[in-house]
Amino acid sequence: MADGNKFFPAPRLILAALVAGVLAGAVAVYVSESGSGNNAPAQVAAGDGKDDVACAAKADRAKKVAAAATGQVAALLPADPPQSLKNLAFNGPDGKPMTLADHAGKTVLLNLWATWCAPCRAEMPALDALQKDKGSDAFQVVAVNVDAGDDAKPKKFLRDIGVETLGYYRDSTMALFNDLKTRGLALGLPVTMLVDGEGCLIAHMNGPAEWSSPDAKRLVETALTN
Repeated sequence: MADGNKFFPAPRLILAALVAGVLAGAVAVYVSESGSGNNAPAQVAAGDGKDDVACAAKADRAKKVAAAATGQVAALLPADPPQSLKNLAFNGPDGKPMTLADHAGKTVLLNLWATWCAPCRAEMPALDALQKDKGSDAFQVVAVNVDAGDDAKPKKFLRDIGVETLGYYRDSTMALFNDLKTRGLALGLPVTMLVDGEGCLIAHMNGPAEWSSPDAKRLVETALTN
């Protein structure tokens, strides 16, 4: 079992890294988007589709699961309302296009990260440790890299820090980030979402967390049993 303090910097360093990451994200993310700022709109309401209607009915469950987010993961918020994320698209470890629906039946911790994002870099070993400890037929960490360009830099970074259990998911187009930004879920990087086996958003967080901590593991256990 991983020691959270082994992987994660002191709170003061986390704050500094978060500020640096958001500033870097503002440049790297929006330089291709006509210069808009790094402020996401209010979270949009669930749509009229049957998937969103079914997800919206899980509001009580979302609140119950998010209530278990304490300590190192206390920044996790309940989805309000829960909405369907099953059509979120990115490339899988084999390099082929896929959607979150391909993980149907599993609770997923979906994380967006980039090598230029300091807090993302800080939490990758902890996400890897969470997958190693809790990954199963029922739960998976899906960490999607959103660097522009080819795979060389992010793959080298993961090798250099010793990531062993995370699958390599990728979206170099920023379409995934922009989709989440439009939904009011992404302010910058990292952004993390807890999604149930039916593709419904249950809870979400902007910023880093200690994902290998006992707090994070208890959260996953609550999500799997409620």
